[in-house]
Amino acid sequence: MSDTDLAADLSHIDAWVFDLDNTLYPIETEFMLLIERRMTDFVMRLTGLPYDEARALQKQYWSNHGTTLAGLMANHHVDPVEFLDEVHDVSLDRLTPDPELHAALARLPGRRLVYTNGGSKHAQRVLERLQLADLFEQVFHLEAADFIPKPNRSAYESLFGAHGIEPSTAAFFEDSEKNLKTGAEMGMTTVLVGPRAPASEAPFVQYRTRHLAPFLNAARLKSGDSQ
Repeated sequence: MSDTDLAADLSHIDAWVFDLDNTLYPIETEFMLLIERRMTDFVMRLTGLPYDEARALQKQYWSNHGTTLAGLMANHHVDPVEFLDEVHDVSLDRLTPDPELHAALARLPGRRLVYTNGGSKHAQRVLERLQLADLFEQVFHLEAADFIPKPNRSAYESLFGAHGIEPSTAAFFEDSEKNLKTGAEMGMTTVLVGPRAPASEAPFVQYRTRHLAPFLNAARLKSGDSQ
């Protein structure tokens, strides 16, 4: 399979919705590992479990609830703001701006939004570090979703309602198959991003690419903005 689905037909798209972490920067940075370690530390302190058991519980909550936080809120009544502030307090040194990605995003016609299971402060820090903040109309973060995470259908409905998005003319870029599944069920055009993308056989994934910038540069866009 090729590295990138070249010349994707996105000429019907006028709303571009991007996940943040491991999508707008490469997973190879291992930036999210810093956050995941802080999540495990939080679970250890909260429950008294040793590292391996706390890590397993964290992953169980992520799998069953969409995020570790949602599981902690449901089972331990954790304050979401306190949790987000603590686990996202990590160095941004692993993230570097990508001028090619900035240019590729800038050529997209219509509206550009970020949709993240992270908090508002985290999203702003990361986008500013990547020098992409100027390109996005809004960030739909956990606070805006009343702390209901992807892939819950109600969270997507909140996104669409808050920003007047018509799913049939929206493209959704994610590193997570399960998050794309809900988007596809609601009518979005789905693009799986990252090193696991080329091997994906999920029927609800319409396009796959290892690298976001080349995919966007090659896509056929509305109003003759194709390359």
